[in-house]
Amino acid sequence: MSVINIPRDEQEALREVNVQALDREISASLDARRLGSPLRDLRLDSCGPFIAARLREFDAALQAYAGAKATKKLADTGERARRAGSNLGNAVRQMQQRIETQEQEGQRFFVDDQIIPPSNFTRTLSVRVDYRWRPSGEAEWAHGTITFTHSHDPSPDYSVPAPKRKPSASQRAQDLQDELWREWEQLMNNGLHSLAEYFRQGGDGAAIPKTFQARADAFHRRLNNFSCRFWLEPAGRT
Repeated sequence: MSVINIPRDEQEALREVNVQALDREISASLDARRLGSPLRDLRLDSCGPFIAARLREFDAALQAYAGAKATKKLADTGERARRAGSNLGNAVRQMQQRIETQEQEGQRFFVDDQIIPPSNFTRTLSVRVDYRWRPSGEAEWAHGTITFTHSHDPSPDYSVPAPKRKPSASQRAQDLQDELWREWEQLMNNGLHSLAEYFRQGGDGAAIPKTFQARADAFHRRLNNFSCRFWLEPAGRT
């Protein structure tokens, strides 16, 4: 699963979309109150989950618009459909801009976001991220890895109601695995985004530590968006 990089097949599909033609087909679909064949032919569902979701929202809004009869219902559903169409067009433009940004950043660094999760989780979580970087477009590539670690805190979540019946041992074990999976996924996402942000800010790849213990929120003892910003860690910790 790609987290920060747009996969090559999605890039190719996005590049084929002419945004002027897309705008025309969105307008035509609004007039017809249904998705037109030319809009379907643009292969928007191949442009990644973000675009596919906006397309589904537009389709659903058009269906509601088509089924409306009363004047007020027509106005309300029509406005929602126009908003969904605008969101679809803006999403394509946003992703096309991301391709350009990714290509520009790729001249200086690349963070590999293809990470395979472990088959079984323990309370000691870790995510290894590979990367390459160079100080300029003419310099040789340097390669490195950083491993983000985090110790799962088993403290109960009192915001969730207690079950009426005590779960079985197997169910508790599965619940723990599910919780550890979610926390591992958050550790991975935070690590990837933090490493990419570090390079975007002009960080020196040679200064990246080999390992980094993620900082949990002091109050909730959970990971947050700042947990993996290793460059903000006090000196002396690796």
